[in-house]
Amino acid sequence: MRVNLPDQLLLSVQKPARYIGGEVNSIVKDMKDIHTHFCFCFPDVYDVGMCHLGLQIIYHDLNSYEGVYCERSFAPWPDMEQAMRQQQIPLYSLETFTPLKEFDFLGFTLQYEMSYTNILNMLDLAGVPMYSRDRSDSDPLIIAGGPNAYNPEPLADFIDIYYLGEGEVEYEHLFQLYKEHMAAGRGRREFLKVAATVPGMYIPSFYDVEYEDHPAEGCDHTPRLKSVTPKDPSIPAVVTKVLVKDMDSVEYPTHPIIPYLQIVHDRAVMEIFRGCIRGCRFCNAGMIYRPVRMRSKENILNWVDNVLKATGYDELSLTSLASNDYPGLYDLLKEIHTRYPHVNVSLPSLRVDAFSLQLMEELGEGKKSGLTFAAEAGTQRLRDVINKGITEEEILGGVKLAFKGGWDRVKLYFMLGLPTETQEDVFGISDLASKIVHEWMQIPKEERSRDLTVTVSTSFFVPKPFTPFQWCAQADYETYMERQNFLNSKIRNKKVQYRCHDAFLSTLEGLLARGDRRTGNLIYAAWKNGCRFDSWSDLFDESAWKKSIEETGTELSYYNYRERQEDEVLPWDHISVGVSKKYLYREYERAQEGIVSPNCREKCSGCGIMGISETGVCYEKRAAAGNGGNEA
Repeated sequence: MRVNLPDQLLLSVQKPARYIGGEVNSIVKDMKDIHTHFCFCFPDVYDVGMCHLGLQIIYHDLNSYEGVYCERSFAPWPDMEQAMRQQQIPLYSLETFTPLKEFDFLGFTLQYEMSYTNILNMLDLAGVPMYSRDRSDSDPLIIAGGPNAYNPEPLADFIDIYYLGEGEVEYEHLFQLYKEHMAAGRGRREFLKVAATVPGMYIPSFYDVEYEDHPAEGCDHTPRLKSVTPKDPSIPAVVTKVLVKDMDSVEYPTHPIIPYLQIVHDRAVMEIFRGCIRGCRFCNAGMIYRPVRMRSKENILNWVDNVLKATGYDELSLTSLASNDYPGLYDLLKEIHTRYPHVNVSLPSLRVDAFSLQLMEELGEGKKSGLTFAAEAGTQRLRDVINKGITEEEILGGVKLAFKGGWDRVKLYFMLGLPTETQEDVFGISDLASKIVHEWMQIPKEERSRDLTVTVSTSFFVPKPFTPFQWCAQADYETYMERQNFLNSKIRNKKVQYRCHDAFLSTLEGLLARGDRRTGNLIYAAWKNGCRFDSWSDLFDESAWKKSIEETGTELSYYNYRERQEDEVLPWDHISVGVSKKYLYREYERAQEGIVSPNCREKCSGCGIMGISETGVCYEKRAAAGNGGNEA
C-alpha cells in the first residue's frame, strides 16, 4: 500500500517539503529484494531530525546491508497531524510512502526525555498498538536506541527491543536472525527470545519488576524499586552495551541526504572521535560513550574530499564531545583550509583551556561564526565540584585570544542548581561575564571588533543516569526560579544578554531521566491529555503535564527531590555501559569534597570501561605501561 497525499492537504500546512521525500541522496530500493523493512523514526519535526548525525549514519549503514531497506519518518507538525487525522491518513515513510504499520521494524531514537509523548503519538498515527503486550504477529517490532535508551524503564511497556550501544555493531546480525525467523514461520515472541541472545539487546517484557512494600523515606505512597530480574534463566541478568572498537573500520556517510528546505543545522558533519577523556560529573554522554576512540586524520580528510563533492556544502562541522581534544587538530584544520579555502569549518564543544592561538587563527581563515564555551559554573569551587577542570584564568585567557582574533560574539553555557551550589556561585556567573567584557575593553580599539555581545545561557541541572550525580536530589521549582531571578537581577552590563530555560520543563526532564517503569503511566496520561512536542516552548503544555502528574499520583518527592542511597537499586542497574557503579559513587564522594579527578590522558581513574573494551585512550595508556588490569 502507498499513501497518497492530496495536493490540497500539502498546500494547507507549513513547510510541505517536510512530508514529500525525494531528496538528493535519499535511497530507493526494489522491494522484491528486501527481507527486512526498517523505518528510522525520529520523534521530532523533520527540520530537527535531519540534523541528527545518528540518523544519517544508521540510514546509510543499514541500507548497505543486502536485503535490508531503511526508510525515514518524522513527527508531523500539529497542523499536519490534524490534517492526517481528519482525512484518516496513516503515518508513512518518506522514501516509498509506505504506512508505518506495514514495516517489519520501527526504530525510534531516544535523544531527549521530552520527546517521549511524540513517540506514543507517532505509534498512534501509524495505527500500531501503543503497548507492547497488545501487538500481534502482524504488527511491526518497535526497537529503540540512543543515549536515553540506557535508562529503558520509562518506555519499557511500549518498546519491544532496546538496542544498547552503537548502531553499526549488531543490526546486521539482528536482521539476519529475523530473516531466518521469518523463513521458519515463527511468531513474534519466539523472535524476541532469539533477539535477547544478541549482544546489547534488552527485551523489557522478559523481566519482572518488584518494589518494596512500604513508601520510600519522605514520600507518601511510592515505594523504592526492589529488583529488575529476568523471568527466564536464559535471559541475561545484565545487558551490556556494544561499541565500535575501530572508528576507521566503519563506513561513514559521504552522501548525506540533502533536504529541500532549510533545517536547523544545514552543513556537512564529521564525527572525529567518540567518547570523552574528561570526567565531568554531571555529563551522561561523557560516561555512556566511553572509551575514547579516534578517527584517523587520513580517514577524516578522505571523507571531507568525498562529502564536499557529493553535497556542495560550504560549511563543515567537526564534531565530538570535546573537539579540541583531538590530537593534531591544528594540522587537520590547516590541511582542510589548504584544500578548501572557501569552506567554513566549525568546532562545537570547544574547551576554553585548549583554545590556542594557533587553533584560533586557523579557524579564523573561514567565516567568523560565534564562539561557544561551556563554563558550566561561575566559581572555581563549583567547577571543582563538577570536575570541569578549568580555571578562571584559562577562561579569560581563551576569550582574550578570541577577541584579539576578531571574534565579537561569545556564548557561555552555565547550569543553575548544581550540587552544593550557593548564592555566591550564582553571582559568580554574572561576575565572570563582566570580567569577559572587561578583557575585551582592555584590547586597543584598532585590534578588536567594533562591538561585543556576550550571551549568558543557563539551563537547570538535571541529574542523569550513569553519572556520579545520579544519586543527587534535584532542586525544586521554587529554588530554580529563585536562583534564576537572582542571576537576572545581577546582570547589568549592556553587552551581556541573558537567556534561561523553563524550570518546570527541567523538573519533568529529571523525573523521566531517572524514572522507573511506573513513569510510563505518566507519559501515557500526558499524551492522552494532548502533550506533543514538549521540548518546543510554544507547544509545551505545562497545565496538561501537571494534570497528568495528579491523575497518575506521580510523586515528585520520590523521583526528583530526594537523595538516593548508595546501596539503592536504581532503575538502570541491570544495564551496563562499562562504567562501574563503584567508580561513579567514588566520584560522587570526591565531588562532595571538591576534589578534582584527572582526565583519562593524565591518569587512569579505573572507571571500569576496560572490562568491556580493549580499545581507546585508556587501554592504550595502560597497555603501554604493562598494566592490563581494571581498578574498578
